[in-house]
Amino acid sequence: GPVLFDYGCGRGDDVRGLTELGIAAAGWDPFYAPDNPIQPASIVNLGFVINVIEDPEERLEALTRAWSLTQTLLVVSVMLTSQTSARGTDFNDGVLTQRQTFQRYFTQTEFRAYLAEALEEEPIAVAPGVLYVFRDKEAEQRFLAGRCRSRRQTALPRPPSRRPAADTPDRYAAYREPLERLWDQWLTLARRPEADEVAAADLTALVEGFGALPKALRYLADHQDPQPLARAEAARRADLLVYLGLNLFERRRPYTQLEPELQRAIKALFGDYTTAQAQARALLFSIRDTQGIAEACREASEQGLGWLDPGRSLQLHTSLVERLPPLLRVYVGAAAALYGDTWEADLVKIHIGSGKLSLMRYDDFMGLALPRLLERVKVRLRDQDCDWYLYGDTFAPPWLFHKSRFINEEFPNYPEQVAFEEALDALGLFDFSGFGPPPAVFASTLARHRWVVDGLRLRRPDTCPDLDDACGRFLTFRKLIACGETQARTGLPNLPRQAESWNALQALAERVLDPVIDWFGMIRLSYGFCSPELAREIAGRTDPKLDQHAAHERNRLGNPICPRLGAAVDFIVEDEDMAEVARWLAENTPFDRLYFYGPNQPIHVSYGPEHSRQVVRMVPTTNGRLIPRAIAAAEL
Repeated sequence: GPVLFDYGCGRGDDVRGLTELGIAAAGWDPFYAPDNPIQPASIVNLGFVINVIEDPEERLEALTRAWSLTQTLLVVSVMLTSQTSARGTDFNDGVLTQRQTFQRYFTQTEFRAYLAEALEEEPIAVAPGVLYVFRDKEAEQRFLAGRCRSRRQTALPRPPSRRPAADTPDRYAAYREPLERLWDQWLTLARRPEADEVAAADLTALVEGFGALPKALRYLADHQDPQPLARAEAARRADLLVYLGLNLFERRRPYTQLEPELQRAIKALFGDYTTAQAQARALLFSIRDTQGIAEACREASEQGLGWLDPGRSLQLHTSLVERLPPLLRVYVGAAAALYGDTWEADLVKIHIGSGKLSLMRYDDFMGLALPRLLERVKVRLRDQDCDWYLYGDTFAPPWLFHKSRFINEEFPNYPEQVAFEEALDALGLFDFSGFGPPPAVFASTLARHRWVVDGLRLRRPDTCPDLDDACGRFLTFRKLIACGETQARTGLPNLPRQAESWNALQALAERVLDPVIDWFGMIRLSYGFCSPELAREIAGRTDPKLDQHAAHERNRLGNPICPRLGAAVDFIVEDEDMAEVARWLAENTPFDRLYFYGPNQPIHVSYGPEHSRQVVRMVPTTNGRLIPRAIAAAEL
């Protein structure tokens, strides 16, 4: 028979997909495949079936029939009701959707209770709206224990550091490979392997070389560093306490017989099952201790696991949950028993004092510097229930700011994430306290300042704005482009062709001109951006290759007109001593070059990638020519 049987397979797309992957699968459907045989299988899937059956008795019959076909595992999935989703028109115990189809929405708690009563078994939540029910109880124990087992990196075996005098010099070398595999297995199991757990060929070689498996194990114990084994045993002991504690939390009926590997692990690490149960019960009851939870959250944060809001919550990526102290793993696991596996979400938020846990799922959490929230589930441990919220239609999906707080250095693209956040913070545009700016405000502010978020990068856009768009807080692009006498006289459009030129003007306005206007009041621009067409009209009076008025424009060969790049303007502040303005500008802004012509003359200032901070006084000669002389800002 099949390994998997899809009860209510619809048109059979899933069955065909599994078959193409080499998995023995079959299915039946009352409408699309009524003539297919209904047959037992190791795994039976009842996916989104019972929620579309109007008649409660027919619904129950479908569930119990699927269970009767199950040899190992029944997988049942339904549609859940959301706090934010439209339900439809009430009909029987469900609703009629907009497509006039019946839908019985469940809460996660209702779903669990329904299966538990109908099948007289304790379901296991693996995701919102997805429950497992095991007929094979050893398989159930392996599954539950596996969920609680942290992934540990065992140390690679190494040659013995010392060798007994009676030992032959080459015995380790002669049996190196089976010894290394045995040590690796010992670390993986966190206990001494039994003979039936060692590969037959390795066992034969070890008996030949050492006389018996226990002697080979003693040899390893005498010659290997004991620290990796001690760490493995401590981690496995914690895993087992979490597993047993969560079984107590879910009030699972005691198993008539423990799965063999669990028996061996408990005996090796606790001595007996009663001792292990007592320690697990103490661990479970300790999740009521808010002070203990707070201390465990502080400890986790100090180890680089998540972001701590002292006294309120610890928030971290779900991949880090297994590294938490056992107390917090039980806390999270208790919520997962109601919700499903935490890996279905991206972030976990442990509420320290309220007995709640929130799970958030984002749009491409790994690939985006600012992922947006799609789904939030708040699990109320004290009520044994969940609230489920979807974002998108009713509520605008908020961005997750400072994602690096919730991950660690091992997370993919961590350096790029940190660099992005440093660049965003350096803009000084936002208050990220609390939940940060609302989505609409964040998006409009970035656009106004000509920034775009591109995956894991913050960059300037490659599009050109309108002339009357804001350029900084006080000016528009038109004021920086249509400000010179020659442009006014000729009427030339004088528009930048390169998006980088617009971006350079924006940076000049924000970093240099805005601070000056904020301090001295509005400025009058006498010369701004200069296109090649405009430059030809004022030839001889400017030096486009040096003065940065051409911004990032290019010549006919495709090379920058001014290799210094950036952007420049000339301006004056009416009724101010321009020496004082120039001195203040030089001391308080990150300018590139500043040219001072006199106390009553406009000053030339640029902002560009060289950041040379060069101050130049234009000194008149006897024949009326101006000679540049580099000076310190204090000499202005």
